[in-house]
Amino acid sequence: MSEVAAADIKIAPSLLAADKAEIGAVMAQLDDHIDVFHIDVMDGHFVPNISFGPSLVESVRPRTKRPLDVHLMVERPERWVSLYREAGADWISVHAEATAHLERTVSVIRESGARAGVALNPATSPDGLEFVLRDGDFVLVMTVNPGFGGQSFIEASYRKIAAVRRYLDDAGLAGVDIEVDGGVGAGNAEACVAAGAAVLVAGSSITGAEDPVAAAHALRESALRATIND
Repeated sequence: MSEVAAADIKIAPSLLAADKAEIGAVMAQLDDHIDVFHIDVMDGHFVPNISFGPSLVESVRPRTKRPLDVHLMVERPERWVSLYREAGADWISVHAEATAHLERTVSVIRESGARAGVALNPATSPDGLEFVLRDGDFVLVMTVNPGFGGQSFIEASYRKIAAVRRYLDDAGLAGVDIEVDGGVGAGNAEACVAAGAAVLVAGSSITGAEDPVAAAHALRESALRATIND
């Protein structure tokens, strides 16, 4: 299994857990302390909740030079890729379970100039990723069932992360990162990285924390304990 280098660790606070009236202030507070801002898009169909749309991405784009990581939890995500890219998304992930044409959708994301990710629900196998991720990018392993913030980390996710990492390495995709999303905090970041994750999405534990900056640093310190030196 590929070990994660310290330089590859990325902390990605999720805006879903932030006070919606204070999103800009939270981003300004965190901007110098994190690597990526994660934006969860829910359509009320693929998942039972509704969250942000392209207008939110467009409005926060000028507030940061950090990449905006847009996670499309929507049915037929291929319909929305260009709209979110035009709004300012730098990374776009789509669910393997949400489209019948995953390879085509990933290709559309790449052609737009964004980094393309494939998201997997907790019960979804990585089988088939080899045929859609030949050029790299990332896999988003859901460590909760998608649709709601503030859920508890599913303990079996460590084995899932490790299984995805082995699958990618065996398929010749060692350059593909694993991102994890759901219930991630300082208490489990080290174990997530030890299993093979490099990008850590954290909502309640950072943007929902009383001191988001301190929480982001605590998360990074935990993650770095599991890394190798460059």
